[in-house]
Amino acid sequence: MDDNLCRQVEEIEALCSIYGTEWKTEDEVHHTYSIKIEEGIQSAVLYVTLPVDYPSTSPPEYQLSAPSLGAQEKTIISSLLDQVYLENIGETVIFQWVEKVRELLQHMQVLEAPEEKDENEDEDNEMVSLCSTSHHVVRPTVTHGTIITDRKSIFQGHAAIVTSAEEVSQVLEDLYENKKIAHATHNMYAYRIWKQDTKCFVQDCNDDGETRAGSRLLHLLQILNCQNVMVVVTRWYGGVHLGHDRFRHISNAARQVLDMAGLIQPCNQQKKSRKKETS
Repeated sequence: MDDNLCRQVEEIEALCSIYGTEWKTEDEVHHTYSIKIEEGIQSAVLYVTLPVDYPSTSPPEYQLSAPSLGAQEKTIISSLLDQVYLENIGETVIFQWVEKVRELLQHMQVLEAPEEKDENEDEDNEMVSLCSTSHHVVRPTVTHGTIITDRKSIFQGHAAIVTSAEEVSQVLEDLYENKKIAHATHNMYAYRIWKQDTKCFVQDCNDDGETRAGSRLLHLLQILNCQNVMVVVTRWYGGVHLGHDRFRHISNAARQVLDMAGLIQPCNQQKKSRKKETS
């Protein structure tokens, strides 16, 4: 079987596993598929057609049906999808496209949510004006990695800078707002935070049912000497056991997203940091 066709088959099987009935075959001969993406009152249908030279050379052809979105929003989506492809030429991108559309729909949902009028708003104005701006919480920014597909299983890494256990919880909360991530088979993670006052690391990990995966992620952070970093790897199980290959994919997904987020220190900086840790 042609390599492109083989990779297309693997990608479609993985997407079917992740999205279930939301993923539909429109034309099997011409390799056209669709997925309905819903976020609250916002919805869209993404149609994709796979050319014979996808993913090695060409991107999928796509159309977006989203009556609730204006021309400006559709232009933004088109630009974002093009950007995703250009950043991943030669790789499968449909999963990332779907989640990119979902992100924009989530954003639109928040913007269009009606504000509730507080009956005691006038009475509370004076109290609100006295509140400190320190209550405004800036949540960690999460970088999402490219997907790795093997025998219907999909792996994706996520990384963020964290400086406290509270921010670790915030990262998980933000990830779980995505229904597909929340319903994934495993979301294993590890974090490593340097405490200047005690001159030591606070670190922990969670397997989320994938035995020893969390400790392997923590070990990766240790050998890379990552500081104030959290890494999460999401796995959607495709029904085929991967054996030890799954750990290789978990490590690769983690290292890839750490590199994308710029969280891997140069070798000389790693050596300096190790000296600091052992001094």
